[in-house]
Amino acid sequence: MSRLPTHVTLCEVGPRDGLQNEKELVSTAHKLELIERLQAAGVRRLEATSFVSPKWVPQMADAGAVMAGLNAGLRRPEVAVAVLVPNEKGMDAALPLRPDEVVVFTAASEAFARKNINCSIDESIERFGPVIAKAKGAGITVRAALSCCLGCPYEGEVSAAQVERVAAQLAAIGVDHLSVSDTIGVGTPRRVQAALEAALRHFPLHQVSGHYHDTYGQALANVYASLELGVSRFDASVGGLGGCPYAKGATGNVATEELVFLLDGLGIDTGIDLDALVDTAAFISGVLGRPPVSRAARAVLAKRV
Repeated sequence: MSRLPTHVTLCEVGPRDGLQNEKELVSTAHKLELIERLQAAGVRRLEATSFVSPKWVPQMADAGAVMAGLNAGLRRPEVAVAVLVPNEKGMDAALPLRPDEVVVFTAASEAFARKNINCSIDESIERFGPVIAKAKGAGITVRAALSCCLGCPYEGEVSAAQVERVAAQLAAIGVDHLSVSDTIGVGTPRRVQAALEAALRHFPLHQVSGHYHDTYGQALANVYASLELGVSRFDASVGGLGGCPYAKGATGNVATEELVFLLDGLGIDTGIDLDALVDTAAFISGVLGRPPVSRAARAVLAKRV
């Protein structure tokens, strides 16, 4: 068996990626409480919000208020806070609020890029230039989320060659970190490894992470396949929140508590307390008016009863 990492860093994306498609607006106070609970559970990287047009993503209309609330005393110095910015306008809005990291996003699928961000892949990368320049000037790292690395709702299967082409472009313009994303959750372990290997031709191992949705129940298997390659950073969403508005049936990102349970069982340190995480999943699920969707959260809560 290949040697697995001894420590894994999880980036909690629930407050941003998890909540952005919820139809019922979640209050700023509840978002801030979610983030505080995540920090208390041991999360050390998180996506707090997204500086996108409220016309397209109404749930993120309070991005400035969320960041201001964090900066008013809730933000822990040991936690790296990321925000998503689609363009220079979003960057200008985010910059005064001092995020540690900004996330730009494009796709390995041309059709998905045009549907999701209304431009070609090449055009999207061109837009990143001013964002990266301003981030570097402010000492902020830049992560690129590369969507649809395993499959696209419009094009079907996406090849590792497509992933490599875009990864090379992103490395060339100065992106610091690449997130290889299975946006619609169709990836399987060997195909995930091929996509990661394509990215690793242009980014060092510590600058590549996995972002796997669990639509077909493959997310944990894909995480393990990534661990076999030495990948030690993953996105996860508390309670399994999230989905993709452009892909019918796509479920949320792998649940953070399910990923922590797996990693605990492998003896891999995350620094995150599973019980506190389950409490957080129960909290935000209650806010949304439904029980937690993750099996790990349901199992732990049932065991307590």
